[in-house]
Parts: sequence; structure tokens; C-alpha cells
Amino acid sequence: MADTVQDLNQRLGDQINHDARNNPLSPYTGKFVGIANGQIVVVADDLDDVARELRQQEPDQSKTFCIEAGIDYQLVQNIWVVN
Repeated sequence: MADTVQDLNQRLGDQINHDARNNPLSPYTGKFVGIANGQIVVVADDLDDVARELRQQEPDQSKTFCIEAGIDYQLVQNIWVVN
């Protein structure tokens, strides 16, 4: 079975995140990484910058992916809201 674009993006994102978590000197550690069509297209400190560049590079959002490199995505996060 052939990999989908989403599979390629996810696999690349997982690899980048794994490398960033294991190497604090990785150029991706602490950065937002935008992936489109199985390739890194943007690395930035600001999520809005990544989203904007991803939209310019690939208008079809189903072919894009974004991670914050170095984050433990398996860790459960509690978000509290105070009104």
C-alpha cells in the first residue's frame, strides 16, 4: 500500500521531533516546523509565520503538517480556564 501525503508528513514530523527531543542542539529544537507534501518548507519561532508560509507553499491544508519540535506529544496536558 502506498503512503499518503499525510503519512509522509507525519513520519517526517515524528522523525524531526524525535531528533529534537534527543538532541538539544538540533536546529529544530524549540522551533515550529511546517511540512508540506513530505518536505520541510518552513522553520520559525512563531506559529503564525509557519501557518502563513504553509498556506503560500501548499493551499491544500490536507497536505500540510506542523509540529513544535522537542515537545512530548504523548504527555497528557491539562488546560485550565478561569472565567
